Amino acid sequence: MAKLYFKYGAMGSSKTAQALITKYNYEENDLRVWLIKPSADIRDGEQILRSRIGLEARVEVIPPETDLYARFSQTQAGKCDVIIVDECQFLTREQIDELRAIVNDFGIPVMCFGLRTDFQTRLFPGSARLMEVADTIQEIKTICDCGAKATVNARIDANGHIVTQGAQVVLGGNDSYIAMCHKCYVRGIREHKIIKLHGQK
Repeated sequence: MAKLYFKYGAMGSSKTAQALITKYNYEENDLRVWLIKPSADIRDGEQILRSRIGLEARVEVIPPETDLYARFSQTQAGKCDVIIVDECQFLTREQIDELRAIVNDFGIPVMCFGLRTDFQTRLFPGSARLMEVADTIQEIKTICDCGAKATVNARIDANGHIVTQGAQVVLGGNDSYIAMCHKCYVRGIREHKIIKLHGQK
């Protein structure tokens, strides 16, 4: 039976790499994949999905006004065996419901990869809806610099301090964010610590 999957993890947990590996595995078995990502994520170009370890593939970009059920019905029905979504946290709640309906009505599995919470530890709208309606929810684990499991996507400013206010969506990678455990995150804010981003000398 087809399912709606939500695979979430903190920054740097290899979510995009796993999405691309999953695509490769399906295609190796002669199954057709519709790979999509929200238009909010255009760091690697509008038609490219690229992981930090160098894997990449062409992807269809989905604006927030797109009806995914209608798009699937018109362009993918009968041509697609699985849908893989990267950066699913940027989809709207309505788009998550449309993916849910595709699973129900077409029997197509949908695998969503993304963040659960933002830099303030609040759920993104797309992630919140997935937590409510996904059949399977799986955490992709990564670790904090202290060795504990990382659960927080800390946004770091130019001076190395943790940002606690601002827009929910500010695109960035290792130059702007670091995955931390909650204890280190709170301590960093309280003590106004300078946080060293990965890759910095």
